[in-house]
Amino acid sequence: MDNELCFGFYNTSPLWLKEQFGVSQFEFPNLDLVNFKPDALNENLRLGHQMEEVCAQLLTLSENWTIIAKNVLVDQEKIRLGELDFIIQNRRKNTIHHVELAYKFYIVNPEISEPIHSLMGPNKRDMFYTKLDKLKEKQFPLLYADALIQQLEILRLNPNQIVQEACFKTQLFVPYNNEKVSIRPLNKNCIVGKWIHFEDFNSKEFKGNEYYIPSKREWIIAPTAERHYSSHYETLLDINMRMLKENAPMVWVKRQDGALEKLFVVWW
Repeated sequence: MDNELCFGFYNTSPLWLKEQFGVSQFEFPNLDLVNFKPDALNENLRLGHQMEEVCAQLLTLSENWTIIAKNVLVDQEKIRLGELDFIIQNRRKNTIHHVELAYKFYIVNPEISEPIHSLMGPNKRDMFYTKLDKLKEKQFPLLYADALIQQLEILRLNPNQIVQEACFKTQLFVPYNNEKVSIRPLNKNCIVGKWIHFEDFNSKEFKGNEYYIPSKREWIIAPTAERHYSSHYETLLDINMRMLKENAPMVWVKRQDGALEKLFVVWW
């Protein structure tokens, strides 16, 4: 499973290319993962922290990048201001980069035309625009905090010479019956599946398929037939319980022709 997570992370596209919204995207290095065997990941960690560990392992494989520091805590007396995800060096260009990592699952709301505001988590509790604001207004400014000066001096780093970027990997899900919705200027390669309302999932169109509800760790990876798939009726009962808790599950769909796809079923 750890190997699948690493491949899933590596193959997930960045939400935008180069610079958008005033934030530069980190260009993840091309890697040969044929013989890669990751170190074991702690399954008890939140998924975001597991992705940080995966990212660190993959960066270590790169010929051009060296991790100088990661998870750098920024404390002012007894108050924690935050932390920096990665400080890394490009050995080929001899440049230092502060990289903030994000790995997100967003559905695209076609009723909102502005791309910054049209992306939201499947439970409507995680908004792209709030994450973007946090990056620009809190996480990036931490590099220049007085509380960090001594740590940077120990590392012989000048914050004014450090490039700040986001490694913002994202899986996007478009409406089931509106697959041509525009997401410009975002990266269309992030679109990996669809989303649907519960009442629409409970329809004749979906009854002939089989379904698997993956764990959150499995959200990262591409659907595989090597799971125990259930009938529409069994899946509907499971999803109905989740709807009562306002919990939108990801579902892997195995169609009658064997095709596999990802689908979020939302409660709202």
